[in-house]
Amino acid sequence: MNSEEEFYDAETGLESDDSCEVSFKDAPVYEGKQTSNGRMHSENGVWERRTTLPAPMFSRNDFSIWGFLKKCIGMELSKITMPIVFNEPLSFLQRISEYMEHTYLIHKACTLSDSIERMQVVAAFAVSAVASQWDRTGKPFNPLLGETFELTREDEGYRLISEQVSHHPPISAFYAESLSQDFVFHGSIYPKLKFWGKSVEAEPKGIMTLELSKHKEAYTWTNPMCCVHNVILGKLWIEQYGTVEIVNHSTGDKCVLNFKPCGMFGKELHRVEGYIQDKSKKKRRIIYGKWTECLYTIEPKVYEANKKAEKKSGDSKKHKQEQKTGGSADDADEMPDVQETVTMIPGSTLLWRIAPRPAHSAQMYNFTSFAMTLNELSPGMEEVLPPTDCRLRPDIRAMENGDMDTASLEKERLEEKQRAARRERAKDEEDWSTRWFHQGTNPHLGSSDWIYQGGYFDRKYSDLPDIY
Repeated sequence: MNSEEEFYDAETGLESDDSCEVSFKDAPVYEGKQTSNGRMHSENGVWERRTTLPAPMFSRNDFSIWGFLKKCIGMELSKITMPIVFNEPLSFLQRISEYMEHTYLIHKACTLSDSIERMQVVAAFAVSAVASQWDRTGKPFNPLLGETFELTREDEGYRLISEQVSHHPPISAFYAESLSQDFVFHGSIYPKLKFWGKSVEAEPKGIMTLELSKHKEAYTWTNPMCCVHNVILGKLWIEQYGTVEIVNHSTGDKCVLNFKPCGMFGKELHRVEGYIQDKSKKKRRIIYGKWTECLYTIEPKVYEANKKAEKKSGDSKKHKQEQKTGGSADDADEMPDVQETVTMIPGSTLLWRIAPRPAHSAQMYNFTSFAMTLNELSPGMEEVLPPTDCRLRPDIRAMENGDMDTASLEKERLEEKQRAARRERAKDEEDWSTRWFHQGTNPHLGSSDWIYQGGYFDRKYSDLPDIY
């Protein structure tokens, strides 16, 4: 096995309007107006973002996942080169840019005068940032050392730059800023993987930092754990779990969110529940919902009264449920048949609702509308991008176009090119030098972090590494 390659899933979440009033039945219908590469054109000929990929997802039915993974039991997955059959046609740098899918929530937080109300919306943004993981069982491509990704969305009022700053361990750094200087959102991600036989668990090490300029506030948090079930037998499904603590370093307000594990009967699948407390540790709001669907906020007293009433009515059913038994330990971890609907408690306020996915998403790696656009090369973009941008990676491009043989060969070529470059640096006793980020200290936590050093959007791309 090759120790040079790092395998990990994004832990690492579409364009939504401020009303958040979207339902799954409103999912748009694919009308086939795309050109051969999936691009959309409006009636007047002006370019629009594509709404589908150039080719549908390939079938994994002919590949024995167990035949490969049985060789990996007891080994660190970060040391194993994974076949392309596990992938989706995006780089991990593109995958983490999906944190920005619901950027309108940050803009909304900037307009609010009350710190508790701002924390509510920041919490909704933190949950929305992982929402795109729902049903996304494909692994993004490992970024090559020095690889970059740029995303500018003038319609959403921000731009983002990310860079693969380390290969051992694999670390991806990103920096997003408002075009009107209202906010800065940045972080570095170092995912760790564990293979448990039937499932793969990803721990998303790394800190997210959101700074709101107008309010002179800084928020930090980490993302929840992510687990992909049935990697060998059965239908793949994902759950996220763990405690996410969001801290406002300016006011002392704190939000504690509990991403609940599935549980014995699947009652808690996808559920998120938490609270906001002020600097005196008084609970001010309760937050509840599902990371796959929506998030609400409510007064603590109202929430507790509802919980008591719900518990009382549910006691009569408890004994019957406890008598049920699960399947054998050798069976697949079947995903519980849970209705994707959060019951709103009277008096609640909706904070966020996920945007519907395209009707053809299942044939497109379960991509969201936002994800469909990430690897697209719009007119004139190729002349502006640096040669390290992952839109220019030949293996991802080939996979997106449905050419799996070329994609696999290109992936192997790029991996060997990366190894050869590393050997040359070792021979010459040269250290790798990052271009857009440097290792420093998070000013709000005092811990190690990767800091954007500026200059990317000056478009002076000299002396960049030849990685493709």
